Amino acid sequence: MTGFGHPASAAGSAPRRLFHYNAGFLVQPRLRAILRAAGWDLRFGPLAGRPGPEDRIAVWGRSPYAARGEAAAIAHDVPLLRIEDAFLRSIHPGRAHGAQGPLGLLIDPDGVHFDASRPSMIERLLTETPLDDHALLQRARDGIGRLKALELSKYNHFDPALALPPPGYVLVIDQSRDDASIHFGGARATTFREMLAVAQIENPGARIVIKTHPDTAAGLRPGHYGPENCDARTSLLTDPVSPWALLEGAIAVYTVSSLMGYEAILAGHKPRVFGQPFYGGWGLTQDENPVARRARRLTRAQIFTASHILAPTWFDPCRGRLCSFEEAVDQLEAEVRAFRADRHGHVVTGMRLWKRRPIAKVFGGAGPLRFVEPPGKAAEIASRTGRNLLIWAGKEPPGLTAPKVLRVEDGFLRSRGLGADLTPPLSLVTDGQGIYYDPSRASDLETLIATEPPPGGRLRAERLISAITRAELSKYNLGGATPELPPGYRILVPGQVEDDASIRLGAGETCTNRTLLARCRAENPRATILFKPHPDVEAGLRKGAMTEAEALEFADAILPKSNPIPIIEAVDEVWTMTSLLGFEALLRGKPVTVTGTPFYAGWGLTRDLGEVPARRIARPDLIQLAYAALIAYPRYFDPVAGRACPPEVVVERLADGPLPRPGTGNRLLAKLQGIFAGYAWIWR
Repeated sequence: MTGFGHPASAAGSAPRRLFHYNAGFLVQPRLRAILRAAGWDLRFGPLAGRPGPEDRIAVWGRSPYAARGEAAAIAHDVPLLRIEDAFLRSIHPGRAHGAQGPLGLLIDPDGVHFDASRPSMIERLLTETPLDDHALLQRARDGIGRLKALELSKYNHFDPALALPPPGYVLVIDQSRDDASIHFGGARATTFREMLAVAQIENPGARIVIKTHPDTAAGLRPGHYGPENCDARTSLLTDPVSPWALLEGAIAVYTVSSLMGYEAILAGHKPRVFGQPFYGGWGLTQDENPVARRARRLTRAQIFTASHILAPTWFDPCRGRLCSFEEAVDQLEAEVRAFRADRHGHVVTGMRLWKRRPIAKVFGGAGPLRFVEPPGKAAEIASRTGRNLLIWAGKEPPGLTAPKVLRVEDGFLRSRGLGADLTPPLSLVTDGQGIYYDPSRASDLETLIATEPPPGGRLRAERLISAITRAELSKYNLGGATPELPPGYRILVPGQVEDDASIRLGAGETCTNRTLLARCRAENPRATILFKPHPDVEAGLRKGAMTEAEALEFADAILPKSNPIPIIEAVDEVWTMTSLLGFEALLRGKPVTVTGTPFYAGWGLTRDLGEVPARRIARPDLIQLAYAALIAYPRYFDPVAGRACPPEVVVERLADGPLPRPGTGNRLLAKLQGIFAGYAWIWR
C-alpha cells in the first residue's frame, strides 16, 4: 500500500530514530508528518547525540547539503536513507512561493532514482520483483488512464485550457540547468545541444517544439534553450500547457532525463532518451546512453506499478496518515480541480450573509473572491475583469450575462445538520449550463451522468456507495429515532418543501405532499404507505405542513423526526416528487417511482410518471449515475484540514467525525429563524 522505505516491520513498535543534518527538514511540516506517519522519529543530528546501529540518517536526494549526512553516516557507520519527492507532488513546484508540501516521498535505502551510478529502490523493484500480479497491474493500468484523463502530473500549475501548437510536431523537452538528474544521469549541458541537433536531423521538414521547463518559464532557474535555438521550424513553448495534451499532439519525443519523458511512455510514445533516467533501459525507450545492467524488458503497467504504487510512501493530508496511491490521486484530483476552477478568482453574488464565509473557504483558496450586490452589478464587474460569476442557484435574474455564470448549490452529501439551521456545507456544486433540479434546461450534471467514468472510476464509485450505505449517510444526517413500522408491502413517501425550487421547476402537476400521497394511495390501495415529513417543514421553517388527519387520509403511518435511511432499508419501494431520498433509495437498491423530474429520473433507473426531457437518452447504470452525482459534480471541503478533499474524506467525517460545530453566530441566527419563521424572506 505504501513505500518500501519505512520500517513497516516495526508496526506497533516505537518509531525508529532518523537523524538529519540539514536544517531544511525542520522547516517542512509536511515532510516531517510523512516521515512520522511512516514510523520514523526525526532527530536533528547536531543536537540529538550519536546515532546507534538501529538508527538511520536521512539526506535529501543528491542535494549539495546531502554531504553533511553522508559524512555522518560514514563516521557513525549508520545506513543512509535518501529522500525525494514522489512523482505526484503538488499543484506548484516546491520552489514556488506558497507551494504546499509533497503528497508522497521516495524513502530510498538503496540510492536515488535519478542517480544511474548505482541501483535505486525503484530499479531494484524493476529488476527483482515479478511484477506479474494481475490486480496490481490492473491498478497500474487504471492509474495511468486516470492521470491522463484528469491531466495530473508531478506539478499541476499548468492550464489545460491553453492553446497548443497544431499537432504533428517533434517535442524536445528542456530541463533546468542545475537539475541533479542531468549530472547523475550521465549527461551534461552539451547533451542538450546534441539532442536538439539529432531531433532536427532525424525529422527533416518537421516542426520542432522545445518545451521550456516550468521553473525556467517562471524565472526560477535557467534552462538550456532560448530564442537563439529557434529557426523557421523550431520554436520555444513557454506557456504552462498540460503535458498530457502536449504529448498527445507529438509525433516524436526527445528528452535527456525529464519526468515528462516518463509521461511520454505512459502516453504511448517510445521517447528518444539521451541521459540515464530511471525509466530508461527497460525496452520502453530509445536509449542513446543505456545502463548496461538494465536488461529486463517491461510493460508500461509494470514500470508504473513500481514507480507509483510500490515505491512511494503516499500521505493523506486530510486524514493525517499514510495512504494508497489511489487515495493520493483522490486528494490531488480534489486540490487540482479547485485550483483550476478558482485560479483566476470569482465575482460572487446572490449569497446570504451567513454563507459568505463557507463560500470563501471553498472557492477562495487559489484566487480572489469579490462579493458584489446586486447581481446586475456583479455581472458587469465579472464581464469587465474576465472572471467567473458565482451566483446562488435560484437568485439569477432574467437576462443576467457574464463571460461564465456558475450557479452554486449544496451537494448531495452536505452536512450533519440542516441548511435551514445554517450548518455550513461540506460539499457544493457549480453548474455552467443550468442547475441539477431544473429539468427545463440541460445541466452539467446531466452531461456527467451520460459520460462513462474515467479508468478506476467505477470501482471508486462502488466503494463510495458501499461506504455511504454502511454508515447510513444521507444529505443532512440528522439522526433521529427509527420507529416500529407497520407490516405489509411498505412504500415510503418522503414529504418535501412545497415552495422549494425543485418542486416549482420539476414537480409538474403533482406538486404538494397531499397530491403525492393521494396519487400513491390511488395506485397502491393495499400497500402500507409511510409518510415522512420534511425536517425543514417539521421545524416550521418552510412550506408543506399537513395536519395528522390530512396525512392519515392516505397514509398508514406518519414518521416524524425520524432517520430516513433505516426506513429506506426497511421499505419495499419509494414514491417521491423530486426528493433526494429517491436517489438515496436507488443507492440502496430500492425501486423508486417519481412523479416529477429529479436529476436521477429519465435514465432508465426509475419508474417515471412525470414528463422526462427528451435529451435524457443515455442509459447509465447506477454506478455511472453515482459517480457523476457524488464524485464528478460536487466539490468537497474538509473543515478539519481546511482544504479541498475527495468525497471519501467527507464520508468519514460525517460517519465518525470530527466535525466542527456551527459558530455561535450561526446557532443564534438559526434559533431566531425558528422564532421568526414568518419573516423568512429576510434571510432567504
